[in-house]
Amino acid sequence: MNGFLNWMEEHFMPVAARIGNQKHLVAIRDAFISIMPITMVGSIAVLLNVFFRDLPNSWFGDGNSFVQAMTPLINVNGNVYFGSIVILSLAFSFALGYQIAKTYNVNPIAGGVIAFSAVVTCMNQSAAFDFTLANVSASDLSALQALGVDAVANGDAVNIAVSGWGYMGSAYTGAGGLFTALIVGLLSSMIYVKLMLANITIKMPENVPPAVGNAFAAIIPGCIAIYVFGIVTQCCVAFAGMYPNELIQKFVQAPLMGLSQNMFSAILVSFLVQLLWFFGLHGSNVMAPFIEGVYTPALLENLAYFEEHRTTGGMPYIWTRGSLDAYAQMGGSGVTLGLLIAILIFSKRKDIREVGKLAAPMGVFNINEPIIFGLPIVLNPIYLIPWLIVPPVCTLVAYLFTASGMIPPVYVQVPWVMPVGIYAFLATGGSFMAALVALLNLAISFGIWTPFVLLANRMQEVE
Repeated sequence: MNGFLNWMEEHFMPVAARIGNQKHLVAIRDAFISIMPITMVGSIAVLLNVFFRDLPNSWFGDGNSFVQAMTPLINVNGNVYFGSIVILSLAFSFALGYQIAKTYNVNPIAGGVIAFSAVVTCMNQSAAFDFTLANVSASDLSALQALGVDAVANGDAVNIAVSGWGYMGSAYTGAGGLFTALIVGLLSSMIYVKLMLANITIKMPENVPPAVGNAFAAIIPGCIAIYVFGIVTQCCVAFAGMYPNELIQKFVQAPLMGLSQNMFSAILVSFLVQLLWFFGLHGSNVMAPFIEGVYTPALLENLAYFEEHRTTGGMPYIWTRGSLDAYAQMGGSGVTLGLLIAILIFSKRKDIREVGKLAAPMGVFNINEPIIFGLPIVLNPIYLIPWLIVPPVCTLVAYLFTASGMIPPVYVQVPWVMPVGIYAFLATGGSFMAALVALLNLAISFGIWTPFVLLANRMQEVE
C-alpha cells in the first residue's frame, strides 16, 4: 500500500496538479461557473412549469382550470426560459472571453465582447420556414407553381418556403452551440490576448480617460480576431457547405457527447474525482473542464428537449452534469453522508465520533471538507477502498436505472446544497422514483462504509 501511495504521489500527483492549474482549463471552468445564474434561473422556470402545467395536465387532463389559472405565470416562466437557456452559448462566449483576458491581465470586457462577436460571426445567418397557405387547397398547386411560387403539397394543404437573412436560431445560441462557443471563444480571445501582449494596439495620449484608452487599444486586436473567424466561416461554407457551428456539432460535439454517455465513461469520471481527492486535490475542480464542458451541455440539451416536447421520454442524454450530484455525491464526494451515518451508529472511537458529530449538519447539505480533512480521509489507507469504489458503484446503479427508463434523465439544474433525495426529485422534474434511487444509493454507501468504520474500531483496540 505504501509503495502504491508513494508511486502515485511521485508520478500522478504532479500531472494532476498541473492540469488543475492550467490557465486555459481554469478559465473554461470559471466561465461555466459564471453563467450559473442564468442556467439556474432557466432551470427554475422549467421546473415551476412542471408543477404549474405539465403535472396538472397529466393528472387532471389538458386545459384544466388550474392550468388556465396559472397561465400568466406559465407565460412568465416561458419568457425567463427564453432569456436564459435559449441564449446560453452567447452568454458563455462572453464569460469565456472575459476569463481568458483576465488570466492574461488584459482588458477583460473587451475580451468578452470580442469572443461574443466571433461566435456570432460563425453562425448561419439565414433560415427557411414552411408556411401553410390559408384557404388554398392542393388543387391550386399547379396554378401557383405556374406563377413561379415555390409551393409544395402537404396533404390537402399547400406550403410555401420563406427564407430570410439575419436569423439566429436556438440551435446556435442555446445549449447546442456551447461547443462552438467554447472553441471559437477560446481561440478568438487568445488571438486578442496575444496581439494585446505584443502591443499591436492604438496608443492614445496619457490624458485620455482609461475607459476610452482601453477601448481604442482593443480595436486592432479585436478586428483581427473577428475577421479571422469571418474568413474561417466563409471558407467552411465555400468548401464544406456547412457553417463552423454545424461542422463542430457534427465532427466534435456529437462524437464527444456520445463517448461521454457510455456507462464506463460515467464510472471513470466518478472514479477519477475520488482518486484526486484522496491525494488532497479538489477532484471536482480538477475534472471541472471535462465535467462542465461535456455533461453541462448534455443537461441543458435535455432541458431544451423537455421544453419542446413536454416529456422526459426520448431525451438525448442519459447521464448529465446533475446526475453525479443527484446519485453519486450525496453528502459530498465519496457519498460521505453514508460514512457519517455509519460513524454515528457504529464508531467506538471518541475522536472519530466527535468529527462525525461536527461534520453531520454540513454533510446533509453536501459540504464534506470537515470529514475529508478532519477524519482524515486524504492519504488515509484505511478508507482508500470505500472512498474509491462507493461513487462508481452508485454511478453504476443510477445509470442502469436511467438507461432502463425506470427514472428520467436529469435535466433540471438544482443548487448543489439540496439534501439527498430532494436533489434527485427536483433534478428529474418531480420523479419520486429518482428520489428513491438516491436513497437506495445512500443505503449502498452506508453498507460499504460500515465495515471500514468497524475496522477503525479494531485498529484502536490493537493500539
